[in-house]
Amino acid sequence: MAATSKKKRTAGRILAVGAGLATVGALVAALPAGASGTKGDGNRGRYVDVQLLSFNDLHGNLEPPTGSAGRVTHTHPDGTTRTIDAGGVEYLATHLRQAREGNRYSITAAAGDMVGASPLVSGLFHDEPTIEALNRLKLDVTSVGNHEFDEGAKELARIQNGGCHPTEGCFEKGKRFRGADFPYLAANVTNEKSGKPLLDPYFIWEHKGVRIGFIGVTLEGTANIVSAEGIKGLKFGDEVETINKYTKILERKGVKSIVALLHEGGAPASGSYNYDCDSPGPGDGISGPIVDIAKNVSPQVDALVTGHTHQAYACTIPDPAGKPRTVTSAASFGKLYTDTTLTYDRRSKDIVRTAVSSANHVVTRDVPKAEDMTRLITRWNALAAPIASRPVGYISGDVDNPADAPEKPLGNLIADAQLEGMAPADKGGAQLALMNPGGVRAPLVHKASGAEGDGVVTYGEAYTVQPFTNMMTAVDLTGAQLITTLQQQVSGANQAAPKILQVSKGFTYTLDLTKTGADRIVTSSVKLNGAAIDPSKTYRVAMNEFLAGGGDGFAVLKEHKNKLVGGSDLDVFTAYLAAHSTPAAPLAPPATGRITVVK
Repeated sequence: MAATSKKKRTAGRILAVGAGLATVGALVAALPAGASGTKGDGNRGRYVDVQLLSFNDLHGNLEPPTGSAGRVTHTHPDGTTRTIDAGGVEYLATHLRQAREGNRYSITAAAGDMVGASPLVSGLFHDEPTIEALNRLKLDVTSVGNHEFDEGAKELARIQNGGCHPTEGCFEKGKRFRGADFPYLAANVTNEKSGKPLLDPYFIWEHKGVRIGFIGVTLEGTANIVSAEGIKGLKFGDEVETINKYTKILERKGVKSIVALLHEGGAPASGSYNYDCDSPGPGDGISGPIVDIAKNVSPQVDALVTGHTHQAYACTIPDPAGKPRTVTSAASFGKLYTDTTLTYDRRSKDIVRTAVSSANHVVTRDVPKAEDMTRLITRWNALAAPIASRPVGYISGDVDNPADAPEKPLGNLIADAQLEGMAPADKGGAQLALMNPGGVRAPLVHKASGAEGDGVVTYGEAYTVQPFTNMMTAVDLTGAQLITTLQQQVSGANQAAPKILQVSKGFTYTLDLTKTGADRIVTSSVKLNGAAIDPSKTYRVAMNEFLAGGGDGFAVLKEHKNKLVGGSDLDVFTAYLAAHSTPAAPLAPPATGRITVVK
């Protein structure tokens, strides 16, 4: 069954039109003869301008993200760069509302991970605040992302349909959570037994004779990066096969304008949000899973709105017929949105691809805050304040989490905390700790976020760093399995996009980027406290349950033995901060150097 509208929608609300994306400067061609080309030209004439506003990977960031997580890079024509503070739904709402002005046909769509791995003001309340904010933003449709499954399929159904939390109840007296006003699309997430989609597979928007179909899918590998318990009985299908299947179904319904909302992405050659990834220079362009997907999705699909990789791009990738097609992503955390102008042909009922234009725009913080969002954030912060404002530690400077560095100061701090928490004999006897980089969600910033004072780490800030509440484990691994674990960082499922584990103090090795695949790990360099790892020896290793279950492509970790379960990763982290810092002696950011990188 497909979504066409939502019964909870306000009666007079226009459900906006979406259709495709393209790159800035790409597909620059004149409109067909007879096209008006007038912005918001209503229902006059054969051609209609349609606006598609899109974003992805919000992750419940209602308040402006801090530190490097809240900045984007702009490259000037002369090659110099500057960083811009960006994000926060108070500003996102203002930007989107301003962008819609004068556009009589406008739709707002997203590509997944709207919730999950969220800061405390949303995560503490199982992301109800974020869904409320998205309803107010007038989000029309989104695909599911892998993080929508963080608390399992049943919780996702509650997020969609509403109702108070099954164990914690209603968070506000006299108020029942209403759920999402917009449909979540999950075409490739099916029941293993029945084969039926978990949620609606597609959404048809219609306004004054203009019809646009949206197909939503998440990445096929979702099962490898979320907790297995919450998705038991579900199958995650191939993205291309699923999109092509529902494209045919939409065509049979007379819908010829189609957009795929896909929670999978790529990596442009530059980290600047305004990079022209259609530039023909050597080494330019975009790489990653989205390239092969885009090259194989049916030519009838007019555009792909993507996510997951937290990258910013507006590219063209040829479809199977060799024709350019637009593919975009708006970074993450609400720092950007994509504005795409499409031309809909009333006669053919299709998008005129040669007239598509698209660009990413920064959600700057120099615009007025949306008052309704400010009230929303203030209300939920008041509920969270008794927990969020409690000091848990002190730092002498920023403890950063740079996206482009294999080894991160904050990753080292967390791994050290996990080792210390699981090292006592009665806690597991761990000798080293491994931490998945995707589980570190934000930097620790020295500047105060509220009234707590500079250098104070509050519980809310620690929660933002580690929001999953993964339970810690200590397990037995052989030295050979440890080396295989390191090799799986850069081979197999992780070869195209390496996932470099953060390691505790005393565990060292060399990563040789001049080589490929598993050979990037110099096995003779792998040492624990200066002693070479013995392949036949057994080691006690601390890690969260996500990793112990083989998450993030680390299949060998499922072969562990003698598992002992400890406290949560957040409890271990805050205990470490408390034990190692005071106002007079704050904790210094850990040095790097545990992983020697050869380039």
